[in-house]
Amino acid sequence: MTKTFLTTKLTPVIAIILCSILFLSGYFQVIIAALILLLASALEYKKNVFRSLGFQRKRIQLKNLLITAPLFGAVLFLFYFYIMVPSVTYLTGQPMDFSAFETYTGNLPATISLFVFIWISAAFCEEIVFRGYLMRQFTKFFGSSNISLVINIVLFGFIFGSIHSYQGISGQIITGILGMLFAIIFHVRKDDLWFNIAAHGFFDTVALLFIYNGWG
Repeated sequence: MTKTFLTTKLTPVIAIILCSILFLSGYFQVIIAALILLLASALEYKKNVFRSLGFQRKRIQLKNLLITAPLFGAVLFLFYFYIMVPSVTYLTGQPMDFSAFETYTGNLPATISLFVFIWISAAFCEEIVFRGYLMRQFTKFFGSSNISLVINIVLFGFIFGSIHSYQGISGQIITGILGMLFAIIFHVRKDDLWFNIAAHGFFDTVALLFIYNGWG
C-alpha cells in the first residue's frame, strides 16, 4: 500500500465515513465536519490545503466579495422567500418550520450572536464541507463529465437538504434546491470558494434581518 494511495484515496474515504457516522448518529455538527475534512485535506495536500478546497488567492476581489456576492445572496434570498417557499409549501401542504428562530425576533443580542454563528457555521463551514471538499473529491474520484457533474450536484444537494430536517419536509426540499444552486455557482465560477462563502453569508444575513424584524 503506497503512501500516495493512503493520502489521496484512503484518507478522504475515512474522513467522509466519519462524517457519515456523525450524520447517521444524529450528532452531526457542520463545524466538526469541517474540521475533520480540513484535517483530511491537510494530510492529502499539505501546504496546498486551502487551495485544494477552492480558496484561490487570485479570486479575492473586493468587487466580487463586497458587491457581486452580496447582491447575488440578497436576490437569491428574495427568490427563496417569495417564490420557492410558497411554491414548495403549496406542493407539499406542509409549511416550513421556522420555530427554531422565533426567539430571535426583536432580540438584538441573540441576533448578533446568531449572525456571528451563521457566518462561521453556514457561510464558511457548510461551503467548505459541501462545495470545497465533497464536490471536489467527487470530481477527483468520478471525473468531470456532464453525468458526473449532475450526480455530484443532485447528491450533495439532497444531503445538504437533509441536514436541515429541523425545518420540516418543505424546508429540506427548499434547502436541498438551494444547495444545488450554490453547487452550480461553485462550478460556473470554476471552484471559487470565496465567492460561495460570501454569497451564502449574505443570503443568511438577509434572512436574519427578516427574522429579527418578524417579516413574513
